[in-house]
Amino acid sequence: QVQLVESGGGLVQAGGSLRLSCAASGQTDDHYALGWFRQAAGKEREFVASISWDSARADYADSVKGRFTISRDNAKNTVYLQMNSLKPEDSAVYYCAGKFSYYSGVVYFSKGEYDFWGQGTQVTVSS
Repeated sequence: QVQLVESGGGLVQAGGSLRLSCAASGQTDDHYALGWFRQAAGKEREFVASISWDSARADYADSVKGRFTISRDNAKNTVYLQMNSLKPEDSAVYYCAGKFSYYSGVVYFSKGEYDFWGQGTQVTVSS
């Protein structure tokens, strides 16, 4: 079992930045891809970014490309999401998720592919 705990959410003005963190515990093997998803009120949970277990590849939703950066530190069992140039439409609960995977450079885009999830952290961007 792997547990994920997100942190770093909060209230920020449009144009500002936040860095989300997601710490994993309970798994000694770091062979899992990690992703960030978000869910705004009344909407479906949507893909934001994903990174392979070895950091060989990262990919992003079109809506955040060039503004968000996903990274991971396997020594700390932590994945990060650096969010810059935030917009009000980025407001949502942000979830990190993990997918067991030994494939180098493989990322996952669908929420149904992920094996475990965190509880989420709220991000609110004011205009």
